[in-house]
Amino acid sequence: MKNKKVVVGMSGGVDSSVAAYLLKKEGYDVIGVTMEIWKKDATEVVENEGGCCGITAVDDARRVAQKLGIPHYVMNFRDIFQEKVIDYFVKEYQLGHTPNPCIACNRYVKWEALLQRSLEIGADYIATGHYARIAQLENGRYAIQNSVTARKDQTYALYNLTQWQLEHTLMPVGAYHKEEIRKIAAREGLFVANKPDSQEICFIPDNNYKRFLEEETGKKSVPGNFVDASGKVLGQHKGITHYTIGQRKGLGLALKESMYVVAVDPVKNQVILGRNEDLFSRELIANDVNLISVDHIEGEMRVKAKVRYRHEEQWATVTQPEPDKIRVVFDEPQRAITCGQAVVLYEGDVVVGGATIIETEIAKRYS
Repeated sequence: MKNKKVVVGMSGGVDSSVAAYLLKKEGYDVIGVTMEIWKKDATEVVENEGGCCGITAVDDARRVAQKLGIPHYVMNFRDIFQEKVIDYFVKEYQLGHTPNPCIACNRYVKWEALLQRSLEIGADYIATGHYARIAQLENGRYAIQNSVTARKDQTYALYNLTQWQLEHTLMPVGAYHKEEIRKIAAREGLFVANKPDSQEICFIPDNNYKRFLEEETGKKSVPGNFVDASGKVLGQHKGITHYTIGQRKGLGLALKESMYVVAVDPVKNQVILGRNEDLFSRELIANDVNLISVDHIEGEMRVKAKVRYRHEEQWATVTQPEPDKIRVVFDEPQRAITCGQAVVLYEGDVVVGGATIIETEIAKRYS
């Protein structure tokens, strides 16, 4: 790969650090880049709490780059991160949905913005430390494959990459297990070898959604009623942004039986509670479709699908009634299918594509 230039998005973690090492070893001309996406006035919080987009990420990435003997730069993506990730995140919660900011960040920041900027400075590819693999299928299309380790697989959050983006992307870490990545880092003397993985949303490192949403909107959460399916008032909630479908803990109610959030109504400012069995359904509608391994779905297609990051893939039938809409019917009822989350489709170890869930049987039942 002599003379092929690749920009590696370096978060300061072990995965992206080893990705840079592996690509340099393969002969690529490697440039390390850390994306500056935090707000200036949030520096203290982010630095204290850590996370993949904190100030400490720049320092750690820079030290790794020095060790590897590669150049390192910081690129400012604050504005697009605010618009495409944070503003979207806040809006979705206000609508009673459960957003996935990592998917939005991958689509708009790490690929659309970083890839474009990288090509402008003469790079041929960008690379990340994601646990996924890229392959070219017999039909000529580029596809995302599961990583070799199911436990760390990150393909769910990558379903909306385009053919052009995949053609210019490298993901060397997907061919390794996490333990192997840490061993490589330790062997090469990278100080991040045992650095813990980030667990929370990077821009809410303290996991305090209430504080974050109130700061972003400038508005306090508006209390309202918990109700059951019949509309009977069961108590008062702290504001709809505090609750997600399937939630049981933190309701603050003393009830005779376990109750779960089954729906959120932003118009009436109500949180609807029900039993665990009320959370199960088989069918969903999703839009903002991105297909990877095929350019469209003809008739009925048998796939495995998942409706959240840690959801185990389940057999389903998918149809595409409109160009930007898919209907997914699972063989067996699934728990807590949630508007705002993604449904991602798989055929074997290949990502067929995915879309954003906009309609569920549960939401229709309680609307």
